[in-house]
Amino acid sequence: MSGAGAPSTQERIDGSGLKVVIVAGTWHETITDGLIAGATRTLDDAGASYSLVRVPGSFELPVVSKAALEAGADAVVALGVIIRGGTPHFEYVSAAATDGLTRVALDTGKPVGFGVLTLDDEAQGIDRAGLPGSKEDKGAEAAHAALATAVTLRELRARTDFAL
Repeated sequence: MSGAGAPSTQERIDGSGLKVVIVAGTWHETITDGLIAGATRTLDDAGASYSLVRVPGSFELPVVSKAALEAGADAVVALGVIIRGGTPHFEYVSAAATDGLTRVALDTGKPVGFGVLTLDDEAQGIDRAGLPGSKEDKGAEAAHAALATAVTLRELRARTDFAL
């Protein structure tokens, strides 16, 4: 299970004043809806304001995430599901989504919570979607990472004690 080594608890983050956009693909609805539920629960608990934008699939996550950040969002939570099939399509879409979202974060200087599941089968997604009986909640984890990074960046940018 990919969750080995994860923190046993996630500290509560004060996300008040942060604007977050959840950008989620539409493939594999049951899994994706679970990811969205975990992300929204985490954002609600933190007091962050957020909106949800749906895109056709994981390939479209980077461009819409970039647009959301450029429009004023403090962070994005990118959620998608890519399940391996019998062609190389899985590798191309997985790489494009991962590389694209990394580039968006670096180009904008704003966090992108990575909640794109790359799976061998649907059962792995159900295990990670935060659904009843799931072992992990990757939507919540991606939202937590985005919030924690946004708070850290806000604190760093407010500091004046760096000797440059």
